[in-house]
Amino acid sequence: MRLISYQYNGKDSYGAVVGDRVIDLGEVYGARAPDLKAFIAADLFSDASTKVAATKITLPLSEARLLPVIPNPGKIFCIGLNYGEHIRETGKEVTEQPVIFLRVADSQAAHGEDIVRPRVSERLDYEGEIAIVIGKGGRHISEADSWSHIAGYSCYNDGSVRDWQLHTSQWAPGKNFWKTGAFGPWMVTSDEIAPDQKMTLVTRLNGQELQRATTDMMVHSIPRQIAYISAFLPLAAGDVIVTGTPGGVGNKRTPQLFMKPGDICEIEVDAIGVLRNGIRDE
Repeated sequence: MRLISYQYNGKDSYGAVVGDRVIDLGEVYGARAPDLKAFIAADLFSDASTKVAATKITLPLSEARLLPVIPNPGKIFCIGLNYGEHIRETGKEVTEQPVIFLRVADSQAAHGEDIVRPRVSERLDYEGEIAIVIGKGGRHISEADSWSHIAGYSCYNDGSVRDWQLHTSQWAPGKNFWKTGAFGPWMVTSDEIAPDQKMTLVTRLNGQELQRATTDMMVHSIPRQIAYISAFLPLAAGDVIVTGTPGGVGNKRTPQLFMKPGDICEIEVDAIGVLRNGIRDE
């Protein structure tokens, strides 16, 4: 299934995308699962598949205003320096353990929504990534068991305000400006993407391809990321792990290339779809 969070007629909900229509699962489950995070926590995937196949009550996808896939994640973990080409272009070294930083929910925009270049900087960079959404939570999850803890996958733009990111050795400010990242358009459930399936990630700015990589090129694999994070903190349903960006970021190009108002940035993952956002000034 492809699952989205959205707003329709002023009401927040979530649903399954079937063709160009949406089945409102928020209406189906009501208080039992009022949002997609609660749906995941209740493990309603099998039940929802039956209801999706049976229902004829839908709304046009074009009339739904999408929200970030999980609008209210408990935790967003981001993996830095996780592709060899990106490590080389930054002049860093491969680390034995994953590099991890956190994003907050307010830093995210939805598919089709404008990413916002902040008034204090013109160095807004793109970072195409693959996000995983945790389904079954847990602590000390082994790499062997990690795939069973994934609810699904989505596209992510880990938009970065580079000068603020590099003010100090701590990256949090440059990674958390309001609506500088993007998450969507939907979550493809894990039953449609095989464990360790090789996925291709591409970033385009105004139609120009700037990043391309496959998931087998990660330094720290998805199972390794889940195992490492769950060793220091329990993972919960709806938590998000953003798995790293490949080489080709704008800050390391000659000349440098940053996103500006009027640009269109696309993050495409072959097994998921295309996350598309315009850029505007704050």
